[in-house]
Formats: sequence, structure tokens, C-alpha cells
Amino acid sequence: MIRKMLAAGAALCLLAFLPGMAQAAEPGRKVIKIGVTQSVDSMNPFLAVRLVTGSIQRMIYGFLTVPDSKTLQPSPDLAESWTTSPDGLTWTFKIRQAKWSDGQPITADDAAWTFNKMMTDDSAKTGNGPAVENFAGVTANGQDLTIKLKAPQASMLDNPVPIMPKHVWEKVTNIGEYDAEVYPTVGSGPYVAVEHKKDQFVRLEANPDYWRGRPKIDELQVIFYDNPAASIVGLKKGDIDLIGRLNPPDFESLKGDDNIVQWNTQGRRATYLQINHGATTSDNKPIGDGHPALKDPKVRTALHYAIDKQKLVDEVQNGLAKPADGSIIPPLYKDFFWEASGDEKVSFDLAKANKILDDAGYKKGPDGVRTMPDGSRKLQFRFSIHTDTPIEDKLSEYLTGWFKEIGITLTTKRLDSSKFSEETGTTALFDIAISGWSVNPDPEEVLGTHLCSRRPTATGQGGGTESFYCDPQYENLYLQQQKELDRPKRADTIKKMEERLYTDAPVIALYYPNDLEGYRKDRIASITPIPEDKGLLYGGSGYWPFYTLEAVSHDGTGASDDGGSSTGVIAGVAGGVAVLAIGGFLVLRRRQGAADERE
Repeated sequence: MIRKMLAAGAALCLLAFLPGMAQAAEPGRKVIKIGVTQSVDSMNPFLAVRLVTGSIQRMIYGFLTVPDSKTLQPSPDLAESWTTSPDGLTWTFKIRQAKWSDGQPITADDAAWTFNKMMTDDSAKTGNGPAVENFAGVTANGQDLTIKLKAPQASMLDNPVPIMPKHVWEKVTNIGEYDAEVYPTVGSGPYVAVEHKKDQFVRLEANPDYWRGRPKIDELQVIFYDNPAASIVGLKKGDIDLIGRLNPPDFESLKGDDNIVQWNTQGRRATYLQINHGATTSDNKPIGDGHPALKDPKVRTALHYAIDKQKLVDEVQNGLAKPADGSIIPPLYKDFFWEASGDEKVSFDLAKANKILDDAGYKKGPDGVRTMPDGSRKLQFRFSIHTDTPIEDKLSEYLTGWFKEIGITLTTKRLDSSKFSEETGTTALFDIAISGWSVNPDPEEVLGTHLCSRRPTATGQGGGTESFYCDPQYENLYLQQQKELDRPKRADTIKKMEERLYTDAPVIALYYPNDLEGYRKDRIASITPIPEDKGLLYGGSGYWPFYTLEAVSHDGTGASDDGGSSTGVIAGVAGGVAVLAIGGFLVLRRRQGAADERE
């Protein structure tokens, strides 16, 4: 949800309060400070949905598996090995001999309790409920965890649920109201959370009992900024050491600083248009006020031909993206990436777009605007974007110009994030909207957002839809890939799903933004991306970059020996508030609970 601007008085009060939190720096203490433009929603892993919180969870808790740092395919974490039955319905995981950060042993019973809690407590499903929907039962015997499924599930080894310590969490009487603000946390990951100030920072300390070995730094601080401009200032000043998920203008503003490394690689995100093609609820009742012309696949196809994706990359994304000619899964994931070719490929062609609409009976009037074939309504569409987002405004300008050339009027509708989420995900009060998704190494989650079951109920509950799509062909392909345990065969089926989305166009993929980050080489001596070959840092799937972090000392040989107390945190937060009080602009979250907020 868009962060609300603090009033100047509130900002001054916060600035007055923060210095009281300062702690004396410890000489020789190795500290790295990460800037983020999204605050933690909950330290309770059962409730958290935001990307930043998921990233922190990866550092605090172990999972059954983690993405391999080189291939991104599932590799051992708390589960050191696993087997599956011939029918794919029973999975047995061998939980490794390791310790919780409080010294208690980790057992399969911890994992069984975690999954069973989610299966029996609706509140515990808030963060990752879909991950256990197909579970029929979960049991433990010593270090053996057995999960029985209702149907085969190819994504079993990419389970996103952090394993929680039963001896701690079974004492919680109401998961839905528990904020988990008890420190230090009891976890099994490379770091232990020791402090959290809401909308300000999280402090993590190295876990000496981590099964891979203790991290090479002593403390990791995750510092929240209310706007990207302040975070860039913070990086340049040295208040923070790394910032990720940058927009092209912010990234390019880092040029010329010899102390800052600009990190530019393939990203894990696709940006696309969401089309209201006739939204319905989960019981197939029409919903919303989408323009009736958009129910026609020919109109959606004409819109697709009227978009110059290369120009959008060059002039909206400053060249720091790749045009999307098919897949909603970015090319970072080579196994699942699909691209159209030949006659199937939709290329920029205004003449063809005009012909498609002419042939379909959408005639232009004296004002150059087309009408429905029965003359009942002009082709005038709304384009929903987020408030105060320069890139989306620029995108709107280009689309408005191109669509005018084919006889369609496009009017920009700016919404705050909560209203945007409501109208494009629940009430369907839109025509066309900007959208996008951060894709995990296993793409099942993003594919699932286009299922019939993800549409909201008649009362506006549930859902999680990305398009209000409900297509029998797509549904059948989804079920096929879900049951296919042969990875290449599954990938082929997933590509057919992407092809179906491409040709039917409930969404129109525009481009794949690059992963744009920056870090200070006078503070960070070494950091390993994921995947290790030209991968991501903060924006990656998993904790590997922050586990491998090494800090620079004043003599350039190893760990920072200053700036690592809460004093550094205050500098970052205060900087964010100060800029915000002056004016600034806002950071947004696209949709509550959406994968854009997840890892």
C-alpha cells in the first residue's frame, strides 16, 4: 500500500525521537546497512506478505529447500534429502541435524507443526496459504517428515513456507493477532532478528549456530526509506551500503560516484497491461464496469499491435529492460521462458491494428474515434495507474498517442495503491491497468494468478487474481503442469500456458525490467549474486547474497569497524523522513498480498 506522507510536524517529532535510540558503536564490529523502500508489514511469518518481509524471513528461518545459488533449482536447506512415491502423492523429507538459535534441536516435528498449523488455522494461511492447499496430511517421525498430497504437485520442492520452532510458536494462542515482536527471535537461518522499529528498521545479528557456518559480518541492518529519492541520497552519503529495486532514473543518478558500484542484470519481473475482458466472480457472475469492446479478442489483439515495445524500453525504461514478445515469465528463468515467433508474433504495426478493427466493424466517427459495431458506445478506455509514478505517467503518454492513431481514446486514471488494488483485483472498476509480477524460480504462483479459482467471490473476498481470467484451455494446461514431475515436459506445458495468455490477451506483456541496484565498494568488499552468474542482489530469490557479504575495513582488508550501531539506522531513517517532509514522492505497492510484494 502506498506509504502516506508524514506531515511536517510528525516528521519533526520523529526526528526528535530517533536520537534517543542511538547506541555506541563497537570497535571492529562488522556491519552492513541495506536500504529498502518498503516497510515490514509483520514480523509474524504466518501473516507477512510483503517482499521485504519475505527477504528478511529467508535470513531468519530455514525452509525445506532453497534455490541453488548457481542454477536456482531446489537444493537442500533444513531438508538434507527427500524421496517421493511412484505416484507422486507421498513425499518424505529427511530433516538435517541442526539447532535453533536458542540451542534447541531442529526436528521434523517443527516442520509438521508449521504445516499443520497452516492447514487448520485460517489466520496462519494469510502469508502462504496456497502452499498447503494440496496437502492431505503431514506427519513426523524423528527427523523424517512425511507429506501426503491430494494430487501430484511438481512445485513441491519450491515450498515458500519458513519452518517455525514448535516449542516457541505452539504457545501462541492467536496467530492472527500475534505480532511476533519478541527479540531475539528463535530461528534457524544465517541471522537472528534482534530489533525492529516499525516503518524504520530491522536489525539482524549473525547466527553462530547456523548449519552452513556463521556469516562473515556481525550485523545486518535493513533500513526503510519512505521514498526512493531519499534512499539514493542515503547511499551517496554512506548512510546505507546497498539499495535495490531501483527505477532507471534513480539508477542512472548513481553514475560518476567512484565509491558506488552500479549493478545492472536481468530481472525477475515482467511488466504488462491488465485488460478487463469481461470480469466475473468465482461463481461466474459479471462484475465491474469494463468497456464491452474489450471482451472482443480482436480489439485486444489490435491494442497489442498498436504498442511499440522497443520504444517503451528505450524511452520509458531508458534502455534498461528487454521487450516482451510473449512470456509473462522473464528470460532469467531459461527453462520456462517462451517467446513468440513467425506469424504468431505481434509486432508494432498501426496499419494492421487499424485493419483488424475495420474488419471487425468498429468504424471511426467524424472525430476519429471508433464506435462499437452497433454504434452504441465509443471506444474510450480508462488507463489505471498509480498516483505520482513518473514512469507510469510516461508510459500512459505513449499508449495514449498510439491508441489515438487506431481510433481509440485512452484517459489516464491515477489511483492510490489501496484503491488501485481494489479496483483492479476485486471490484473490476477498470478498463486497462498497469500491472506486473516478480516471478519465483518455480513460476507456478504467477501462473496460478490467472486461474478461475483466483477470482473474488460475490462479496469481494478471496481471489488473488491478476486478470479475472477463466479459460478452460488454460485451466487444463495448469493441471497438467502441476502433475508433471518431468521438468522438461512440465516446461513445455507451461510454455503452452504462456502462449495461450499471449494469443487471448487478458494481459499484454510489455517488457522485462532489468534488476537495477547500487552498493558502496568502500563498505562492501564482496557480495555473491543469485544466481551467481550475473544474478540479483537484494532482489534475488533467497538469502545467498547476504550470507556471503563481506565488509571493508578502513585498511581495506576485511570488516567495517564503525557505523554499525543504531546510529547508522537513525541516519538512514531520518534522511528518509526529512526528504519526505520537504515533499518528495511516494513508493508504492501494487497489490496487497501479491507476489510483487513477495520474493
